[in-house]
Amino acid sequence: MSALNKDIRTAAMHQSVMPAEVLHYLAPKDGELMLDGTAGRAGHTQHLLHAANCQVICLDRDPEAIAEIDALRLEGIHLYQTPFSQMDQAVAALGFDQVDGILLDLGVSSPQLDRAERGFSFMNDGPLDMRMDPQQGQSAADIINEYSQEDLANLIYDYGEERRSRAVARAIVAARRQTPITRTTELADIVRSVVRTAPSVGIDPATRTFQALRIFVNDELGELDRGLEAALKILRPGGRLVVISFHSLEDRRVKHFIKEKSGRAPSVSRHFPQPDDLSRRSFLNPLTGRAIKASAEECTLNRRARSALLRAASRTELAL
Repeated sequence: MSALNKDIRTAAMHQSVMPAEVLHYLAPKDGELMLDGTAGRAGHTQHLLHAANCQVICLDRDPEAIAEIDALRLEGIHLYQTPFSQMDQAVAALGFDQVDGILLDLGVSSPQLDRAERGFSFMNDGPLDMRMDPQQGQSAADIINEYSQEDLANLIYDYGEERRSRAVARAIVAARRQTPITRTTELADIVRSVVRTAPSVGIDPATRTFQALRIFVNDELGELDRGLEAALKILRPGGRLVVISFHSLEDRRVKHFIKEKSGRAPSVSRHFPQPDDLSRRSFLNPLTGRAIKASAEECTLNRRARSALLRAASRTELAL
């Protein structure tokens, strides 16, 4: 992955995380059909198209992302707005049966963070929204202003792993009694009033609370669980699955899924009925042991890569 991959990494540093590693494990070939389940602004998709004469199905539930990819007029792509948890339905709707590779680059994209009006970031003042599809579900403001103190504390602890979650929830409830909390900077200031982090830690005190809200608003962990199961339905034998996660809640789910699906079922005599539990058959062959991290060089140039963890596996034949 030296010369070519170094050029690839440099060319797309602002667009995609670990592009060289993604190409290495997805290994696209001429004539293959790949699926980018979190297409974003098509950074990884463009690397796949440049690496091989393949086609790419691009999925995203963010209508702005779909519109921007469409404006690129890329050849060899098939666009479909949907959560990646419904990738099997999208592939069928596009007239395909199976795919040769699947990429899931989880979390929020850089353009979503950069646009204050989307409400994902505490770095810029904007409406407290955080929905990847602005037309679907509750906004972060709805949750902050309507949920009970106990529910808020549990949410912030479970999805943000914030140890001061109860103090944060108390501060939120006290503040909203005076006036509804509707802006990202308002919420960030409330969190900072009760959470302290040493400057050497390098993260804003509001980080974990904002992460928790974003994950909850978009049901990101549920999406991941459903998406991994859907991937097995459409990934052909020999196909590759690559997942990039950005925090431990996601990575643990990916790790456990690959481990569970790579376990072989116990041998059963051919004289007895075969088991119906397909989840116990061998579906995946791990391609990575421990999660792969971005290089020090990439982390220096791209802050988003610092927390990235990549895991990969290949689809096997059913093993009875």
